[in-house]
Amino acid sequence: MGDAPRLILGSGSPRRLELLAQLGLVPDAVRAPDINEDPLRDEKPRDYVRRMALEKAQASDCAADEVVLCADTTVAVGRRILGKPADAGEAEAFLRMLSGRRHRVITAISVKTPAGITVKDNMTVVKMKRLSDAEIAGYLATDDWRGKAGGYAIQGPAGAFIPWIGGSFAAVMGLPLVETANALQNAGIKVWA
Repeated sequence: MGDAPRLILGSGSPRRLELLAQLGLVPDAVRAPDINEDPLRDEKPRDYVRRMALEKAQASDCAADEVVLCADTTVAVGRRILGKPADAGEAEAFLRMLSGRRHRVITAISVKTPAGITVKDNMTVVKMKRLSDAEIAGYLATDDWRGKAGGYAIQGPAGAFIPWIGGSFAAVMGLPLVETANALQNAGIKVWA
């Protein structure tokens, strides 16, 4: 076993890879766990993302010399969880719900080592401008909504719809950098080494 543990990214998200690169980190491997991501009945959004991050870590193999980083992001309107839209119709419904109002984006991370799992979360408030029918149709035509919680990605074309956020831009993208850097350093991963 070497001095530094191997970093495993337990996510298939290209955005999370990009965000890790901002910390000077390239994972030694990417192993996205396959779990059921359906919310439980009456589950609150923050409880849901924390449970998803934990379950992803629990479903991930972790060798003695590895640190596994998993994450989950959800968009919440009140107590309603907006996951990844199944199709363009659901993406449109999500955008109409978000149009002209504030919502929360909650990202939880989990770090698994042979000693155990830690879970941290970040909540950011996001304001979406009032969207016209033409803006919604134009955005849906980009297909950028596919695979994105709430049907949009702040770093993509939908960034033009977001006049204000209160919190972490990186967390809205899918990985809160402050929490991630601290948790990985605590697990023995050198950030910016």
